[in-house]
Amino acid sequence: MGVPAFFRWLSRKYPSIIVHSVEEKGKECNGVRIPVDTTKPNPNEVEFDNLYLDMNGIIHPCTHPEDKPAPKNEDEMMVAIFEYIDRLFNIVRPRRVLYMAIDGVAPRAKMNQQRSRRFRASKEGVELAEEKHRIREEIIQRGGYLPPDEIKERFDSNCITPGTEFMDNLAQCLRYYVADRLSNDPGWKSVTVFLSDASVPGEGEHKIMDFIRRQRAQPNHDPNTHHCLCGADADLIMLGLATHEPNFTIIREEFKPNKPRPCALCGQLGHEIKDCQGTAREKQGQHDEFADTMPVSEQEFIFIRLSVLREYLARELTMASLPFPFDFERSIDDWVFMCFFVGNDFLPHLPSLEIREGAIDRLVNIYKDVVHKTGGYLTQNGYVNLERVEMIMQAVGVAEDNIFKKRKEDDVRFLSRAEQHGPAYLTTGQFAPQALGRRDRPEPVQNARHQAYDMRMQSSAGPSDRTDSRGMKRKADDSDSEPEPEDNVRLWEEGWKQRYYKTKFDVDVTDEDFRQRVVKSYVEGLCWVLRYYYQGCASWKWYFPFHYAPFASDFKDIKGMFTDFEKGTKPFKPLEQLMSVFPAASGNFLPQTWRNLMTGPDSSIIDFYPDDFAIDLNGKKYAWQGVALLPFVDERRLRAALADVYPDLTPEEVKRNSLGSDVLFLGKSHPLFDFIQELYRTESHEGTEIPPELCHGIQGTLNLDDDPILPDKESVWPDNHFHVIIKCLFLFIFRIPSKVLKPGDWEKGNREPWRPQLGFNPNRQQAHLDQSSFRALRLVVKTRRTGWTVSTVSPETSKPQQTHLFVEHMVLCDDIIL
Repeated sequence: MGVPAFFRWLSRKYPSIIVHSVEEKGKECNGVRIPVDTTKPNPNEVEFDNLYLDMNGIIHPCTHPEDKPAPKNEDEMMVAIFEYIDRLFNIVRPRRVLYMAIDGVAPRAKMNQQRSRRFRASKEGVELAEEKHRIREEIIQRGGYLPPDEIKERFDSNCITPGTEFMDNLAQCLRYYVADRLSNDPGWKSVTVFLSDASVPGEGEHKIMDFIRRQRAQPNHDPNTHHCLCGADADLIMLGLATHEPNFTIIREEFKPNKPRPCALCGQLGHEIKDCQGTAREKQGQHDEFADTMPVSEQEFIFIRLSVLREYLARELTMASLPFPFDFERSIDDWVFMCFFVGNDFLPHLPSLEIREGAIDRLVNIYKDVVHKTGGYLTQNGYVNLERVEMIMQAVGVAEDNIFKKRKEDDVRFLSRAEQHGPAYLTTGQFAPQALGRRDRPEPVQNARHQAYDMRMQSSAGPSDRTDSRGMKRKADDSDSEPEPEDNVRLWEEGWKQRYYKTKFDVDVTDEDFRQRVVKSYVEGLCWVLRYYYQGCASWKWYFPFHYAPFASDFKDIKGMFTDFEKGTKPFKPLEQLMSVFPAASGNFLPQTWRNLMTGPDSSIIDFYPDDFAIDLNGKKYAWQGVALLPFVDERRLRAALADVYPDLTPEEVKRNSLGSDVLFLGKSHPLFDFIQELYRTESHEGTEIPPELCHGIQGTLNLDDDPILPDKESVWPDNHFHVIIKCLFLFIFRIPSKVLKPGDWEKGNREPWRPQLGFNPNRQQAHLDQSSFRALRLVVKTRRTGWTVSTVSPETSKPQQTHLFVEHMVLCDDIIL
């Protein structure tokens, strides 16, 4: 999600949502590695049912890591991905489901961001190569030393896009990886594994959410299911809240700032490429035995407990004296919607709303007033009440002028303070700042008196005598920052709206029709994003056709601006998406005739692939924060041009260009094994429904796979490196049910044949618990004559037993293993 500061803001405001994970390590005995027994209870003192992996957050750091040497070839990349999944499985230890989702073809609204990222990556790669060559020549000319420049092919991370050979190979390797684990790892034996590879349309996290939504809509869904989702994107927090599941946890890598990175020229630590002096490398070890090694600290993981975040939000969003009963779940939906205004992957954020300036808190305060005045919420069932949204935007618009002036005053005050006092001194030892969630003990102080003296000296030193983070002297004019870019808009001065529209859109502010078009597209975008989060993709072809957002004060008369999206839209095919998001420099991943459309002078779509493009910093300081001014792809022109080259595809390319379905894996110990074994024997049961009682309540449709990995069959690794004997595995095409659970369905519980459960709620409701959960719950409840009706199952009779209970302390429920 396009909110770089969101997690930092959230973790500082609600610190108890962060918990450091406990990871059990494997041991070695006589040179033999003994793996971790994942069948044992989870050392984190909570048992997770389902683990969902947003695989792109794993693939990128494993293929081109920033803090350690890159893998030498594709085989090493695959092994690194497998080891990463093994670590996550060891920490989480899911007991029911492992769902691995790789990004497939994305909606057009997302493709614009993907296009910007890939063009930037290509441009930055060329610029880095040119800078390395220039600095190398300068250092060598002045007599410096640099190791020989190894000529090796640079890994193009753009290949991590649906439709490339790399993604096809990854899908095949993951099949064999799952086959090996199900055959040989006891911790996997009863787990149902789903693989949604790049051939399945949709972003990875949204495919996961679609799976959760559809399973929650089934009558056999267990409301006490504990979900764990792996990913570092901020939008996963929003998506987790949008499920309204009471037991939802996110696991992500712990953020550690200022990691040491080697210089791209000399390979030494302690400086960047632009500061490289070409000095000889110091000897590492008595015999230089550590010459080719780099100090790497293993990344640790933290848990984000959304159940605790829900409690925080309940305290913040609860409103008294409403003319109607307060509905916390509806207010959660509204809070998620308001976060869209500060940034997301599909819309640029409003100029007056910055998360670092407390934009979300400001929106919440305005939101409460609007709810009191209008007697209703902003959203319902994934739909937006635009009349109430307009009231919030107009309230923000009134303060826009003051917001821009205060932003400028804060910047001036900060720069003035920095010039007077210089950068703050960061001490070491036990006083050093620690990363979020750290449990390990800080480094002890060796000599407290000396360290206190150093701190006093550093804090009293003038700007010209200050040391940097590496302990090296810096001059007053030796700054790492580049000159501030010129800001022609000057939002803090009168006439800012006129300058904004003239500079960014090249139109006059008096052009009311154009401004209304921008606002209309933005309103459509808000409706599209909310529908995307709660019901799935409403339109595969919609996108926001501008690089910049309107002002909050421009949201006038928006009630009738949106009706509905076009029905029946279809996603692009993988190779079509490659043509939409790739620069010409990455054309080697495409068929030759398709590649020619990117570079050929006679191509009708050559304007989609500029060799160079401008980056508008838009008031920011760094290029990565700016707006890439790329032309938008015209779908009609693109399809017309591709119609001439489609016949040139080989059978293998046609296969890579097709859309697939989720694949289901299970082992011989799984309760569903015998049922599926019979399907493969008959080979005639296409579209068979899964018996939910045999698969943890999961429902869906099974179709036989064209290339199955069957039991008692020897399977060969794709690169012929080793064989895997599959003794207990079946593989199926899996299609999840079409019914989607929407927020409005909760109110239909008494009228529908199925009843989705929300778990524990302060309102009187039924919560279904198994026997062990019932025993755990008794620790924090007190029996009364009235209260909740809790259904438990007796293992002797298998009949439900009902007990009236009253929850005494809701906060403690977060620590119960359910």
